[in-house]
Amino acid sequence: MIDSNDTQPLAPRRNRVLDALKRAERKVFTRPAPKSAKAQIEFLYTRAKKSTKALAEQLGVSSRTVQRYRAGQQTKPQKKLHAALVEETESQWQPQVRAQARERAATSSGMMVEVTAYFGFTCTGSSDDGRERTITTPISPTYVTEILRLRPAARTPNGSSPGTRA
Repeated sequence: MIDSNDTQPLAPRRNRVLDALKRAERKVFTRPAPKSAKAQIEFLYTRAKKSTKALAEQLGVSSRTVQRYRAGQQTKPQKKLHAALVEETESQWQPQVRAQARERAATSSGMMVEVTAYFGFTCTGSSDDGRERTITTPISPTYVTEILRLRPAARTPNGSSPGTRA
């Protein structure tokens, strides 16, 4: 019998895998993403179809705050807004480059996965003590296609998509 509580620890691991996929996609950027708050706001503003209200909802701030950053009246965001700006900017930066990298991985090159794990016994002071090991293995394009196909359907424990806020 499978206990429903057995699946709870999987969510943090799934999020780490999704985060690793995001980091891998960001490594293929051909140009650096905007760094200043004003440049990030401007980029996101154009991506939000020049809607201050939509951008404010996306970032979790007021429309007036977005207007202040666009006008240059504010330049240094608080930690929460800074994190939201970086995350949103990098998640929307160069979508065609990321799509090409995904296509390449799914059709010809596959991808390499590197995992750090702890192996060994629990006895102390012997040669059988546990040690961290790094395992690197290639994943064939067939499995990469499946991973990338299932990725948008991944859900967090609270039911929202990984890129959305609850």
